Amino acid sequence: MRSTDVTALLTWQAEVRQLAAERDAVVLAHNYMSPEIQDVAHHVGDSLALSRIAAQTGASTIVFCGVHFMAETAKILSPDKTVLVPTAQAGCSLADTIDAAQLRAWKAEHPGSVVVAYVNTSAAVKAESDICCTSANAVQVVESVPADTPVLFLPDQFLGAHVRRRTGRTNLHVWFGECHVHAGISPADVRAQVGRHPDAELLVHPECGCATSVLWLAGEGDLPVGRTRILSTGGMVAAATTMTAKTALVATEIGMLHQLRKVNQSTEFLPMNPQASCRYMKMTTPELLLRALREGRDEITVDADVAARARRAVERMISIGNPGGGE
Repeated sequence: MRSTDVTALLTWQAEVRQLAAERDAVVLAHNYMSPEIQDVAHHVGDSLALSRIAAQTGASTIVFCGVHFMAETAKILSPDKTVLVPTAQAGCSLADTIDAAQLRAWKAEHPGSVVVAYVNTSAAVKAESDICCTSANAVQVVESVPADTPVLFLPDQFLGAHVRRRTGRTNLHVWFGECHVHAGISPADVRAQVGRHPDAELLVHPECGCATSVLWLAGEGDLPVGRTRILSTGGMVAAATTMTAKTALVATEIGMLHQLRKVNQSTEFLPMNPQASCRYMKMTTPELLLRALREGRDEITVDADVAARARRAVERMISIGNPGGGE
């Protein structure tokens, strides 16, 4: 990096921190944010972990560098705080695969079912759900439901398939949704990268389109069983801290690589698919973060009744045990 670029970056970081202090704000950044956003934030992590940090902080304002549903979750857990997102245009292709009306119709088709909603959903969808889950505890949450009670699992079909495989549950109905980024990481990407790096560790997010085939290939002996792990983003960071492998292949959004490289500089972390970049996550720019802090925009609001019902679904999940990684 050129000295002029370094100077500009340091000046920007100083301004962000000064404005945050003046606004009594805590800046949170999701693992998929660009490196400069992650590096200036007070806390970096998955969406649920960050929302819980926001609820515990003494700051009156939360600036959530992530996508819209993440900031909504922070508002649900911190109703008395001001929650800002650098751009309200940052949506989520997975969360957008189901809305509250669609969920109500699905529930009507399956009376008596328990609705388990991944945290990657809107506040309105959470409000229509019985209990939330994360990618780290989805299996545990579903197992908490009596075995003879049907479960409606939403919205991610790949995470749902992972849960069905782990629980062996035949009465688990899965919504046909997907994250466009994770769905684009294919078995072909895995085969190609493993061919180039046969001794690498494999860290695979369960939202990935390759997750089921990765486990099948490992079972067939085509991939290293002991070096193939299906993990949430939080699980990936935890695994990276103790990893001794020379190389690790990572199947998730490429922003995750920055945190993995920060916690372990001895292992080379490589993307399973270098094109796996979320355009919504990358909508948060340094300029928009400054705008949020200067102008107090874009503020997130959630209807009080919706927030109360959504909060119950999140709290039911937390009561089961440690929710682990949010995504």
